[in-house]
Amino acid sequence: MTTFDPNAETQLSRWHVFDSAGELEEAAVAHILAAADAAIVAHGGFHLVLAGGSTPRYVYEALRAEQADWRKWHIYFGDERCLPPQHPERNSRMAMVSWLAHVPIPALQIHPIPSELGAEAAAHAYTEVLKEVPRFDLVLLGLGEDGHTASLFPTHAWERAVSWPPVLPVHDAPKPPPDRVSLSPARLGATQGVLFLISGAGKAGAVRDWRAGLPIPASRIVAPGGVDIYLDQDADGD
Repeated sequence: MTTFDPNAETQLSRWHVFDSAGELEEAAVAHILAAADAAIVAHGGFHLVLAGGSTPRYVYEALRAEQADWRKWHIYFGDERCLPPQHPERNSRMAMVSWLAHVPIPALQIHPIPSELGAEAAAHAYTEVLKEVPRFDLVLLGLGEDGHTASLFPTHAWERAVSWPPVLPVHDAPKPPPDRVSLSPARLGATQGVLFLISGAGKAGAVRDWRAGLPIPASRIVAPGGVDIYLDQDADGD
């Protein structure tokens, strides 16, 4: 269990605004590849957490055309919907179709959340998986219109907790399906780097609240090296 003191931990955020979603995606690919190279040099492998959503999907599609030392990549997921493994709305399925099935990352190094087991059982199982990687090299995250990230939704019980397990079962999500599994803020913050990918005018309100210092879920991801936020002009709203 990781203790979180909201009065002691403040997110250090670096904002990067791009003229278009295309420029954002290009920069994100470069950021990910550079992080991979650095991690492989430092300790022989790259441990990456993937996000769901349309903006990350475009980045994944671009990554599959790149050259990298894929056999040293290890893939994890920040959250998942409780759906069958091949369901098109699964984050793991989206990542596989758009990218992972097209590059030679060993299958045993791709770690989907077994959310088809149900939220509680999957959270327990994934906690055991994550014991093998005490710190990630890079965590990718998105942003919802309500300020949520991964499956950390506003007003849910996790916001009132003073400590979190590594992986949380999620019920009553405000968008279907209601049952999900999410890495906790503490576990998402146990990483060398965090990269948020945000595009589209629909996110501008949440971005505005975040910049104003309001405690939206995305602002609760606190990593030792801070977080980088890549967004396009539409999401920036200025």
